Amino acid sequence: MVPLTATYAASGHKIRKPRRLTAGDTVGLIAPASNVSEDETIRFAGDVIRSLGFKVKEGEHLYHRNQYLAGTDRDRAEDVNRMFGDDEVDAIFCIRGGYGTPRILPYLDYDLIANNAKVFLGFSDNTAILTAMHVKSGLVGFHGINAGQNFSEYTLAEFKKVLINPTPNTFIGQPPVFESREGLVDKSNRITRFTGGTATGHLIGGSLSLVVTLIGTPYEPDFRGSILFLEDTDEAPYRIDRMLTQLWLAGKLQQAAGIAFGKFTKADDDGNTFSIEEVIRMRCEPLGIPVIRGLMIGHVKDQTVVPVGLQAQLNADAGTLQLLEAAVA
Repeated sequence: MVPLTATYAASGHKIRKPRRLTAGDTVGLIAPASNVSEDETIRFAGDVIRSLGFKVKEGEHLYHRNQYLAGTDRDRAEDVNRMFGDDEVDAIFCIRGGYGTPRILPYLDYDLIANNAKVFLGFSDNTAILTAMHVKSGLVGFHGINAGQNFSEYTLAEFKKVLINPTPNTFIGQPPVFESREGLVDKSNRITRFTGGTATGHLIGGSLSLVVTLIGTPYEPDFRGSILFLEDTDEAPYRIDRMLTQLWLAGKLQQAAGIAFGKFTKADDDGNTFSIEEVIRMRCEPLGIPVIRGLMIGHVKDQTVVPVGLQAQLNADAGTLQLLEAAVA
């Protein structure tokens, strides 16, 4: 029997895959959370998109700024809705994260989104939009590079194999190839295996702080039988501990089939503190499910693209995350 989550999202919506990206497509560029500090960086982001072979359509409120927000909540939500309703727009890229996406979730038109499936790409604070859209419309969204930064060679390859030229049983997030030699091996990008085994389920997650923010709201993802992927930045080990503990106290970690941690960058682990490795070990090893850390997910130069809601297999013994179906039609 095919698992329910293979064809339906948590709310019972049918899983909706967007069309794959092709040269000449038009990408809508929006700022649904914070904005970049200077207009020239917005123009830079447009040039990055054009360098990929796409055309650019700017959101009506793309240049708006309101303290740490890119304009009002209604305006930012309106840009999201308009891009989904615009027949000229084939995909939607976020310029950055920052803060603000949970504030716009009540104003998104989920019926419009469900009827106009498009690639929606972003990460960090955009975790909230990716999760809410999947829960409320069944859309498979993509946790990956924001448009306001250059693509590394690794990121471009991951972007293409998920969104442009998908193949069955694709592995994502594996550390970049490192040319070892005598006395020199890769120290920065290593896979830590906490609990072995293999698990299959639907992918949910993203920025840990945003996943926690959605608990108890109408936009909370379905943890049951999931492959939970988590990353974050600027979070000290005690704050990571606090957030994982909240997920545990709420019974959410216990519902997952497996957990794949990405990167926790800029973590202040100096002084009298547990390490992040110790925090993960204490919180996750007792679960008895496959758990690894170190995939190229999150606030890193070399970043993969993770399809939210897609079926995947986590092999903790091999240290791999494998998509079991194409993420785009």
